Amino acid sequence: MRIAVYLAHPRPGSFNHALFDAVVDELRGRGADVRPHDLCAEGFDPVLAAAETETVAAATPSADEQIRRHRAEVADMDALVFVHPNWWGMPPAVLTGWVQRVLVPGVAYKLGTADGEPAGLLRAGRTLVLNTSDTPAEREESEFGDPLERIWAACVLPYVGVTDMRRVVFRTVTDSTDQERAAWLRQAREHAAALVAGA
Repeated sequence: MRIAVYLAHPRPGSFNHALFDAVVDELRGRGADVRPHDLCAEGFDPVLAAAETETVAAATPSADEQIRRHRAEVADMDALVFVHPNWWGMPPAVLTGWVQRVLVPGVAYKLGTADGEPAGLLRAGRTLVLNTSDTPAEREESEFGDPLERIWAACVLPYVGVTDMRRVVFRTVTDSTDQERAAWLRQAREHAAALVAGA
């Protein structure tokens, strides 16, 4: 099983990095062909160029070799994992830019007209999203409506053909104990294992 794992956090040693490492280790231990990407460490450029703003016609091949590699790889994966914090109700800019530059028409979806229904092109039917947050769950729901859930479950993943999304939020991270973090890492491993098992 081919699984790409994407980390979007700029600070080495963050809990997001620990989640990423745990997931990659668990997936490899279960025989998956894992493609890990620390987007910040790789220097992924999130800035969308004017030539990349097409939403209907198939994207033209990028002049950026890194973009070409990511597009080819994501199209060939069986599952995807995203690890990132909740910053201002959004993924970090590096991951938002990855979505905009990599999940392009002709690679991740096909759209006949601007007002038409997209046809998802990705073969990855399953996705695991692991988020960290410093906002209590009740406040996230009552005041903000859980925008990350809307972004992933409604706006991005169904558009590209993902039908099975699991999302887990670890909160609140800043005041968490070592015991809580250890439990969260075990939970992340369990979800990664379920991704491989198809459970």
